[in-house]
Amino acid sequence: MPPLVVARGIVKRYGAFTAVDGISFHVEEGECFGILGPNGAGKTTTVRLMAALSPLTAGQLLVDGLDVSRHGRQVRARLGLVPQHDNLDPELTVWQNLRVFSRYYDIPRAVAEERAAELLEFFHLQDRSRQRVETLSAGMRRRLIIARALINAPRLLVLDEPTTGLDPQARHVLWQRLRQLKAQGVTMVLTTHYMEEAEQLCDRLVILNEGRVVVEGSPQALVERYAGREVVEVHLGLDGDGEQVLARLAGVGDLSWERAGDVLFLYVRGEDGLDPALLRGVGERVVFRRPNLEDVFLRLTGRGLTE
Repeated sequence: MPPLVVARGIVKRYGAFTAVDGISFHVEEGECFGILGPNGAGKTTTVRLMAALSPLTAGQLLVDGLDVSRHGRQVRARLGLVPQHDNLDPELTVWQNLRVFSRYYDIPRAVAEERAAELLEFFHLQDRSRQRVETLSAGMRRRLIIARALINAPRLLVLDEPTTGLDPQARHVLWQRLRQLKAQGVTMVLTTHYMEEAEQLCDRLVILNEGRVVVEGSPQALVERYAGREVVEVHLGLDGDGEQVLARLAGVGDLSWERAGDVLFLYVRGEDGLDPALLRGVGERVVFRRPNLEDVFLRLTGRGLTE
């Protein structure tokens, strides 16, 4: 089965600024594919290109075999798009938001009502169907936006930072629903700032930085490749001597490091980890922990703020 999405050297420029700089990737049917990156990396621009909401400057982008540059309307008809920002109609009820949206796709009334009922039940919103949107919590509104994106039974669900601003409980509820959708065979493209979200949901992902793909792979493979088996944080204090710590570790193999402010990060690849005795009495405190995708993200994109 061919990939559902194929991007070949896609470029998007706004005047002299290049937002997406020749990236390539593919999305297999039935998988959740992640697009990660710091602010300004090109995540939302890539989503807009994929949804045929913004014209390509160069390259080729196919969605379900359709070229977005020539078949934009057909591509949009096959997508479900969950935007970053809430664009529900607050003056309509939950049910009315779904029904109005279904008309954009010329879905027969009976079919639309059946789908709306199923989606409201799936997202635990059936008891709120007659309430106006403005009365819902932030988590409920996000679930409704995803339900709305599924009303046309899309071939591809595109989620642009779907859980931004939600509390941990609401975020985990939404993750459960997205995992259920994936188990049902829904193909998803997800952009997110939450590394745990990407680890929970994504089969594969790319990390973008300054409009380019830095790395691609599964979360587990990337963690093993760039962060190893163990991460040790040595909190040195403001006047700590990182060179003294590294001198103690001179004979340790399969070890890499980086310093960020007053913290020295040690990435250990050896199966036995790092002997705690080597760091006894060092710094203000030493933390041994499992590596995660955030370690990979920060190593590849930097620890400084980006705007």
